Amino acid sequence: MKKIVAIVQARMGSKRLPGKVLQRIMGETLLGHIIDRISKSKFINGNIILATTSNPSDQIIVDFANEKHLDCFAGSEDDVLDRFYQAAKLADADIIVRITADDPFKDPEIMDEIIKIMIDGDFDYVSNTIEPTYPEGLDIEVFSFDSLEKAWKEAKKSSEREHVTPYIWNHPAIFNLYNVKNKEDLSSMRWTVDTDKDFEFARAVYERLYVPGKIFLMNDILTILKNEPDLQKINAGIERSAGYQKSLREDP
Repeated sequence: MKKIVAIVQARMGSKRLPGKVLQRIMGETLLGHIIDRISKSKFINGNIILATTSNPSDQIIVDFANEKHLDCFAGSEDDVLDRFYQAAKLADADIIVRITADDPFKDPEIMDEIIKIMIDGDFDYVSNTIEPTYPEGLDIEVFSFDSLEKAWKEAKKSSEREHVTPYIWNHPAIFNLYNVKNKEDLSSMRWTVDTDKDFEFARAVYERLYVPGKIFLMNDILTILKNEPDLQKINAGIERSAGYQKSLREDP
């Protein structure tokens, strides 16, 4: 049986919302909510590992991992691909589920759908991000350790080192890719946390849906937004994947 490991990228040094991963919503940190949601996956049979940086400001992430009895790897701040690869190697992972620590609405059912396609098919990389149809923040990427290792060895561009997977999905001639599409295109919706407005939106949704010990899903959020459409205006108008787009502009 292949070992499926979830690796969560987490650091304190966000430029637009510093320390966001440990800000609290309904008594729990953003990162804590994400860990709770990942733990509901039926297919992650390895561990959940935090991949943070060796910057002293991120020692608090290491402490969080220890408190939650999670494995943790602290590596390069700028070369996130290397940090991610070293974490996967430490975890002895066969298949990796990539999670970012600014997405407090990760849906374990969507996650398991994508993991199952990866397990059952002959794919190197499966995600719902190559052609986005899910709200930003419900992004799931699942890929083999061999693919990650190849990217780690060959990726040269800054954007490919800073964002882990672009080398893989930018080379369909090398890697066997599969994109999961939602029945309805919801890609205009923003459910991630990168600004104060994003955090305000996340808090509003959690105030309406969060029950300790239970996990609300994408359809629960959609129902809330249908009943209260003004909630979407809280963080409207922010560029999707702004961090990656910035990295592309800064590539030599």
